[in-house]
Amino acid sequence: MALSQRLDLRQGQSLVLTPQLQQAIKLLQLNNMELAEYVEGELAQNPLLDRDDGDGPAVLEAAAADNLLRHDGEAPAAPSEGDGFGDAVDDGGRDTLDRTTTDAIPASGDDPNDIDYDNSWGSAGIEETDGIAAIGSGDLSSWSTAGGGGGGMVGDDDFGLEQMVADSKTLRDHLLDQMSIEFDEPRDRLIAAHLIDMVDGAGYLSGDVEALARQLGAELEEVERVLKRAQGLDPAGVLARDLKECLALQLADRNRLDPCMQALLDNLDMLARREVAALKKVCGVDDEDLAEMIGEIRALNPKPGEAFDRPLDQPVVPDVLIRRGADGKWLVELNSDTLPRVLVNNAYYAEVSKVAAKDRKAKEYLSECLQSANWLTRSLHQRATTILKVSTEIVRQQDAFFEHGIQYLRPLVLRDIADAIGMHESTVSRVTSNKFAATPRGIFELKYFFTSAIASAAGGEAHSAEAVRHRIKGLIDGEPANAILSDDRIVELLRADGVDIARRTVAKYREAMRIPSSVQRRREKAGQAVMAGRR
Repeated sequence: MALSQRLDLRQGQSLVLTPQLQQAIKLLQLNNMELAEYVEGELAQNPLLDRDDGDGPAVLEAAAADNLLRHDGEAPAAPSEGDGFGDAVDDGGRDTLDRTTTDAIPASGDDPNDIDYDNSWGSAGIEETDGIAAIGSGDLSSWSTAGGGGGGMVGDDDFGLEQMVADSKTLRDHLLDQMSIEFDEPRDRLIAAHLIDMVDGAGYLSGDVEALARQLGAELEEVERVLKRAQGLDPAGVLARDLKECLALQLADRNRLDPCMQALLDNLDMLARREVAALKKVCGVDDEDLAEMIGEIRALNPKPGEAFDRPLDQPVVPDVLIRRGADGKWLVELNSDTLPRVLVNNAYYAEVSKVAAKDRKAKEYLSECLQSANWLTRSLHQRATTILKVSTEIVRQQDAFFEHGIQYLRPLVLRDIADAIGMHESTVSRVTSNKFAATPRGIFELKYFFTSAIASAAGGEAHSAEAVRHRIKGLIDGEPANAILSDDRIVELLRADGVDIARRTVAKYREAMRIPSSVQRRREKAGQAVMAGRR
């Protein structure tokens, strides 16, 4: 068979992810804080992009038709090729991109008992404007510390709030400061410094003492001796090797480590199981003494190192704001306080284009920057519209939750929202990922409203898994001490309410909420009753 070359022409279709499409997908899955960081990077590298400080005219009216979603089923018009925030030109020849402002959210719902506090992140305050979607109804080279320099006089121009923030000291620095006073011998300081470097964030000794002795070429007894002295440093309980030793060090610091207390520490597993009768026998004490001993242990700190190096709690910033309007409708809008405002400076582009008209590379660079800036503004506009569509449909589907509470949460999956708004499930997944909504009942992740369905015992409408978990928690919280509910009994009560659920599902939900079994709850409440009676 002879081999030959030839040219064939074939026609076909394929989906290509262009850079612009990749950018739109990337922006869609970012929350507002991540989006602001991304836009900052674009502002730094694109000379045609400017930050909009609100001096130019707003284009809210032009975007209102795209942003408004109504409960009557009226869908927003699809943006045309030239549509978008980047096409509105002001007097200075600049394309502007604006955002809706925020509105006040009530501090709480109608009934505070309906709020799921386990998933509530607080509320946010906002002001009312237009553009709202409406819905109906170790370095160890130095072992001594150097004193910090004093503060000098600063001019008014150099003053900032950051200068008033207290300098936080780490646990390692705190221990090293005490080590330079506690240990006089350089050899002991070296061992103590290595021991301090082995302390984890909770204050426990994370390494092996024997391995450290071999590493330093020292005797194990010598390292143990230095460790025992270092365990007397502040805070009490630091450098312990386990929980038992940590509690013992704190009790010894309070002069309360007697033989009975030591016996209680030796049986912490029995204390965790609330085996009061067995503990009284092991410790040789009566009910009153045992209650006092348990109270002292509860007053101790199982993680003494957490007072240092504590990370700052980052508040959850909502991306979507949901509130009830004056007419009783639910209003949905984006949180403009965290949305970046950018504009394309067409006047600057026109001016620079005249200078770079003869330079082909400069002209290509400016053209790429202009195209990138326009695509960014259009992508931001499309992102805002998509998030509003998805959030509005979620509120429409879960209207009963916002009206009455978590027990009225309906089963909902991504396909339900995707079919209702005419989008793909992957788009809805990107929109709801890592984004939060501020509601009158608290701040919830958008994913929270998507729950699986549990069949109804009477063959009626299915129940939401999250609502069933809330119901299980309510039953357990309300159980009396003399009638602890077993998983089988909870199944009977739920089926009486029309929820067809299996015992293993109840056990799975209970364990997910970190609720102990009925046996453990019975022991715990019995122990609490005994101690309360002795008081």
